[in-house]
Parts: sequence; structure tokens; C-alpha cells
Amino acid sequence: MLSAEIIAIGSELLTPEKTDTNSLWLTGKLNEIGIDVKLKTIVGDDSLRLEETIKDAVKRSDVVITTGGLGPTEDDITRSISARAIGRELVFHEDIVEHLRIRFRAWGREMPEINKRQAYVIEGAEILPNPNGSAVGMMAKIGEKFLIILPGPPRENQPMFETHVFQKLREKAGEIVFRKRILKVSGIGESAIDEAIAPIYSAYKNVRTGILFNKSEVEVHLIANGKTDAEADALNEEIAAKIVEKLGIAVFSTDGEEMEEVVGKLLTKNGKTLSVAESCTGGLISQRLTDVSGSSAYFIEGVIAYANEAKTNTLNVLPEIITQFGAVSAETAEAMAKGMRERAKTDYAISITGIAGPSGGTEEKPVGTVFIGYSDAQLTKSFKIVLPGDRYLIRWRSSQAALDYLRRQILKK
Repeated sequence: MLSAEIIAIGSELLTPEKTDTNSLWLTGKLNEIGIDVKLKTIVGDDSLRLEETIKDAVKRSDVVITTGGLGPTEDDITRSISARAIGRELVFHEDIVEHLRIRFRAWGREMPEINKRQAYVIEGAEILPNPNGSAVGMMAKIGEKFLIILPGPPRENQPMFETHVFQKLREKAGEIVFRKRILKVSGIGESAIDEAIAPIYSAYKNVRTGILFNKSEVEVHLIANGKTDAEADALNEEIAAKIVEKLGIAVFSTDGEEMEEVVGKLLTKNGKTLSVAESCTGGLISQRLTDVSGSSAYFIEGVIAYANEAKTNTLNVLPEIITQFGAVSAETAEAMAKGMRERAKTDYAISITGIAGPSGGTEEKPVGTVFIGYSDAQLTKSFKIVLPGDRYLIRWRSSQAALDYLRRQILKK
């Protein structure tokens, strides 16, 4: 199996404001063709550190991909440093300059002279055209290895990689096909899942398995290899079926779908409707549901009843319930769900009320205390959870728990 490294270049990526998303996308594409990404590095606009990083990467890995640093300004050093790192010269290409002049004129202005810097290409490297920007990419062969230099913006580097790089790397990687499958599990911890399914996946030599926690669920990643897509897919299907049989209803998705998509499909399949009453989540559940195309077929109404008065006036929660039990209580959650269902005239309603923090907690009801209500034509009930995390995580995990509870109730019908 070929190994790869990805180097993201730019001092802005070392600040809290910018995130390297290119390496995530590139990793997914490389994994598709069986190239294993061993290391990802972020390097600022520092010539010595960048040269050292590229030199080391080329020594270690079969494929090295850089992103960023191909602009026309002084701090765009990727071209010159990459050439120096592999012991080659930069060659000026007049045809690239002419192409840039034409493009700038099409944009209604003349090309600044500084853009001539973008016409320098590493000696012997293949030029990768960039119809979406001004910086061409480069692919240099170093013996049997590749140094691939891409621009930073995803709208430029992704089409460039797909069009000019992907197939060449596929041919280099060989005939073995790798296919990925993601199962998502709720209500069981990471270690408990691994203990349960290890005897299943360890029996397969052609499947790599990864188990990771993602905010509010556990993902089981299966990467199978075979001679064809169909063979690898069949292997993933076989092991996924055994995992589902072992873990049961806790597996809510076998192809990477989000919880809101799964719930939407269940509601559609059963011809049922839903409404949602939210307090501490501030509309997050409704947002997640309506992010799914076609959700208007089953999602009827959402209410953000943040203040106690809103719970009373909008959802018909009796004031004495809040006075006696508190806004964050099983009784209030149930009254919110029932009031929401009656208001919207839906088959199901879920509600949520809690303390997301960082303030507002008490000894009896600490930060993270959440009550989730559920109501249908036959019953209204609730359950309590105490969630770890900051305000963002508590709100997200609350929304996930509410949707998962609804999913489980629908499956019981």
C-alpha cells in the first residue's frame, strides 16, 4: 500500500480563525484508491521549516501533496521552497503569463506584474491547469515518488486533483480497490462497542476497522479491499450486517446518514408527521430537521419556548406545573410535548428543556441536566439525561438524544 503525506501551507492556518479542510477531502480521495495517509502537517510561511518538512516528507512517503502558498505575493513561497527541497530549478513559462493576461482582461482589468511569479514551474514537473484561479499546480516525479503542489482554495484544488491527479495516482496504487462504509451507533459507548464487535471484524483480513466518537455518536468505519468495487462493497455489506445483528437498534445508520435524515425517512415511510417544542436547544432540532430536503412532507411546526411565559402562552403548559416542578423537569417536558402535538395536530411531538450552561446549574439540577418529552396519540412521557460538555456540546447532544428517542419510539410501533 502506498503511503502519503499532506502539507497545508500558510501562516493563517496556524491561527484560530482558519481551519485546514483540504487535508480532510484529500484524505478521503486517497483512501478511495488505497493510499494510506500517514501524516498531515501545517506549516506557516517560514522557508526553513517548509523546506525541512518537504524534504522529510519526500524521504518518508510515496506521495506528498502540498496545498496553498501559490499566490503572487512575497509570502507565497511554495514554488521556490518546493523546488529547493527536491534540488531543482524553477523554469519561467511565458505561455502561462499570456494565459493570465487574457484571463485578467476577461475580468475587465490588466494583469499586475507581480502575477508573473505564478509562471514559474519546477523543472520537469507536469503543469496542472487551473480554470478556477490564477495559480497552476504542479506534479513532479522524484524517482517512483510524487510531489504534488496544489493551490489552497478548495474550489481550485479539488477540481484540479480530480481532473489531473486522481487517475494517475489510481494507476500507481495498483488494481486493488478500497471502499469505505460508515455505521453510526447511539446509546452505547466506544469501548463497549469495540468489545462487542471486535470478534466480528478481527475475523476479516481484507477489512480495516476504525471506531471513533463524534460529538454524540460512535462511528464504525469499515474499509474493505477487493479486486472490484462490487467485491469490496459486498465485503463491507457482510460485516455491516453482522455488526447490526450484534448491536441491534443502537445502529441508526449503515451508510453514514445523519440522525435527522434517518428520522425523516422513518416518518416518510410511515406517513407520519412531527412537531417540536424546544427550550434550551433554541431551535437546533428544527434546524437539523429542515436541513434535510423534502422535510416539509413530515415536519409541520417548531416552537422555541425559551421563557416560561412562552411555554404557558404558546404550548398551554399550566403555570402551576412550572411553579411546582420547575421549567427544567419531567412534568414540564411532557406538558410541552403534549401541548405541541395538540397545537400542530401532528402524529408525534418531541420537546426539550434543560440547563445548557455555563451558568444556571444547581446542586439538584447541575449544568447538563436535560429532560426530553415525547407525545403521540396513545401516551406522553419523558426521560432525564445529564450531559457532559460545554454549552455547544450539551445543546447538540440534547438534540441528538431527542431525535434518537423519537426514532426508537417509531421503530417500536
